[in-house]
Amino acid sequence: MAVPAARHSDLRSIAGEALSLAGAGRALLLQIAHPVVGRGVAEHSDFATRIVDRFHATMTFMYAAVFASPEAFDAVRRQVNRAHGPVHAPRSGDLPAYSAFDPDLQLWVSATLYATMIDLNERVYGPLTAASRDQVYRDYRQLGLNLQLRPEAWPGDTAGFQRYWDGMLPRLAVTPATREVADQILQPNGVPVWLRPALPASRLVTTGLLPASVREQFGLPWDHRLEHRFDQRMRWAAAVYPHLPATLRHRPRDVYLRRLLRASL
Repeated sequence: MAVPAARHSDLRSIAGEALSLAGAGRALLLQIAHPVVGRGVAEHSDFATRIVDRFHATMTFMYAAVFASPEAFDAVRRQVNRAHGPVHAPRSGDLPAYSAFDPDLQLWVSATLYATMIDLNERVYGPLTAASRDQVYRDYRQLGLNLQLRPEAWPGDTAGFQRYWDGMLPRLAVTPATREVADQILQPNGVPVWLRPALPASRLVTTGLLPASVREQFGLPWDHRLEHRFDQRMRWAAAVYPHLPATLRHRPRDVYLRRLLRASL
């Protein structure tokens, strides 16, 4: 029985799905492929030892932005701003200056999350209608404004966003330092034992979701055999995932929101 498209044609429905978690690696690699973001992450991040903690922080922010009360989200936002405070450095030789509060960098980070979420949703549930895509984009755009992004920082509509995205991809430049960070993301330490068997599949999905130009810059292996395995996994997800119980598909969202509620009591 087909899943009604209306269930996954608005931001809350799409963002509430556990499916979006499968794109976390892709979004992270796209973020650090930006040379300025990449330098900041390489110099201030701790993916090697705290990747699970950082993942939890990112997902808490995203779920709070979409689902939490304004008061709860404001508390999360203040935590993010405190963490971003020390993340800055001047230009050094060929290395660019950076600041975590730079709106251009925040736009790119937010854009990777949005594009990845939409990509996965459409692979599994099928293309959004033009009207639904426009509404999801407008709603997501408002989330970006809750940090330091000005309204005019975002492209005004989905067509403008696509032009922005297409223009950004050629500007991405992977460095040796960001390749090391990518290795930490794709082959992390400190992952719970019960999650380790899923890591090879996670690496395959992350690699397959990347634009070819970015995948090549990271030096990630890719051939017809891997592409076939990736396509099979995506077909399997489209056939199986929509029919999983809603309680399972929404469990990560519910867990993070319960944690957020407990923290606010």
